[in-house]
Amino acid sequence: MTDHDVRPLAETEYRDAHTLFMAALHRPPATEGDWPALVARYETGRVWGDFLGDELAGTTTSLPSSLSVPGGAVLPAAAVTGVGVRADRTRRGVLTSMMRSQLEDVRERGEPLAMLHASETGIYGRFGYGVASRTRTVSLDTHRAILAPTAPSGGDVRLLGVAEARKILPEIYERIGAARPGAIARTPGWWDTRLLTGAEGEQLRVAVHSDADGIDDGFALWNTRINDHRFDNGVCTLQVSDLRGGDAAAAVGLWRFLLNLDLANVILAADRPLDEPLEWWLADSRQCRVRGVHDDLWLRLVDVPTALAARAYGAAEPVVVEVRDAFLPSNSGCYRLAPEGARRCEDRPQLTVDADMLGALYLGDVSVATLAAANRVTVHDDAAVETADRLLATSGVPWCGTGF
Repeated sequence: MTDHDVRPLAETEYRDAHTLFMAALHRPPATEGDWPALVARYETGRVWGDFLGDELAGTTTSLPSSLSVPGGAVLPAAAVTGVGVRADRTRRGVLTSMMRSQLEDVRERGEPLAMLHASETGIYGRFGYGVASRTRTVSLDTHRAILAPTAPSGGDVRLLGVAEARKILPEIYERIGAARPGAIARTPGWWDTRLLTGAEGEQLRVAVHSDADGIDDGFALWNTRINDHRFDNGVCTLQVSDLRGGDAAAAVGLWRFLLNLDLANVILAADRPLDEPLEWWLADSRQCRVRGVHDDLWLRLVDVPTALAARAYGAAEPVVVEVRDAFLPSNSGCYRLAPEGARRCEDRPQLTVDADMLGALYLGDVSVATLAAANRVTVHDDAAVETADRLLATSGVPWCGTGF
C-alpha cells in the first residue's frame, strides 16, 4: 500500500505546489512578475500537499470566502482551488487523501460549505460535491444585435484604468452582486489577481455604469482579440469575462456600450446567468446565440445540519430527507425540512439523497423531480417530491460567475 504524507505546506513550498498545479493544467509555471500577486492569496495552513516518499505528488488549497444562500444568509465557505496531481503519480489515491484531509480541516475551521469550479466534471462527485449553479456563454454580432426600443435605459458609462478599477469595483460588487444566491465573496487578493491581466495576458478593459444620480451601479470587464485581416478574417471579438448590473438599466447600459464600440464585430460573453433576459432586450431575439450551458459552482455541504438550518424554505408540509455521506459519515442521517427551518430527526425518510445531490439541490438550481427522474434521488413517498420542490424553491436562478 502507498504511504501518504498529507500535510499543510510551508510557505517555502508554495511555489512548487503552484508549479505542480499549473503543470496538471498543461500550463507553464507562473512568471516572476506574476508570482507576488498569486502567492498573496495563500493562507498559512490552507495549502495542502501529499508526499509519496520525499516527492510532492499532489496539492490542493482553499481560500476563506463566503456564499449567499436562499433566504439571504451568508455562510462561511472554503473556496477550493489549486487542485492537481502529478501526471506520473495518478491512480494512487493522492486526490482522495488530500480531499479527505482538506474537508476535515474545513469543518474544523467552522466553514459549513466548500465550493469549487471543476476542471473535469467526473472528478468531484465522489467527494460529495454537486453542481449547484450553471452559466451560459452567449455570442452577439454587433452589426445585427440591436437593442429593442423597450429595453431599459438611463445612466452613463465610463472607461476606467485598471488601477482605478481596483479601488472602485470591489465596493460596487459588494453593493449590487453579493446577495444573490450563489454569489461568493471577492477578497482583495481575488481582485488583485483578476485585474492583473486579461485573458491569455491580453489587455483588460474596464467600464463602469452609473445611474442618473451618478451612483456607480454596474461594471464590465473584457479583453479584445483581433485577427489580422491580411492572413485571416480581420474579426475583432470582445471577450466579456464579467458584466454585472445592479438593475436592468445598468446591465443594458453596459451591453449597449459594448455593442456600440467602433471596429468591434463580435461580443463573446462567458459565465452569464441563465435567467438574464438578454434575448428580450434585443429587437431580434435570435441575435443572442447561446454557445453553451456550463456547470458553474460545485457545492459541498461540509456541515449538513448547519447548512440546512441556514437557508430559507418555502411554504409546504414538512419532508424528511435522508442524507447519505460516505466521505463525511457524521453528516449521514435524517433531516426534517419545513418552512420554519431544518433539523435532524429520527423519522422515516420520504426521500434519500447522497451528499453530491444534496449539494446540487441546496441553492435551488435543479428540482427534486428532475433528480428523481434521473434516479439520483431515491423516492420512498411519491407525494414528497412535489412537496420538497416547494420547500426548496427559490425566487431566482442561483449564479456565481466568479472564478477562483
